[in-house]
Amino acid sequence: MTLDPTARRANVQDSLKKYFVDNLETIEGIALNFDRTLEAPALQGTSVDRWVAVNFDDMQRSSMSSFTVHLHCAARRDSEGFRLAQLTDTVYGYLKDSTQTDGMARIPLYRSRPDGAWTLLDGGIVIQDIIEGGGGTTTDLTKFITLSVRCRWGAKI
Repeated sequence: MTLDPTARRANVQDSLKKYFVDNLETIEGIALNFDRTLEAPALQGTSVDRWVAVNFDDMQRSSMSSFTVHLHCAARRDSEGFRLAQLTDTVYGYLKDSTQTDGMARIPLYRSRPDGAWTLLDGGIVIQDIIEGGGGTTTDLTKFITLSVRCRWGAKI
């Protein structure tokens, strides 16, 4: 028996990736990395000094499903951390929606397919909680701040 499209991790993960690529990368010009590390994305011929590493974490499937996503905002050559603060504010802005009475951003939920086709599903993903970590510095002097986000959506289980 197959899972309903609203309960498939692949669809939720791909929908979130699409949202981040469409907004952070395409609109804001912020490099993205969908890996477990804080490594700067490898872009041919381009030196990256600010980026966001997106890590998908725990998922709970139920009628009101939950998915934790960590967005590691990172910057190099930023001695006072000002560019990191600007980057974090930009990313945070895409996780909130001031036009909604509850302030929560809504992200479209799609059924993704290997051929690249996207089918919009009923409902969507709501950004319910955002926890902003204190940040830190890596051994190569990359500064980072982590936004841990709880995403919620209705699923047919």
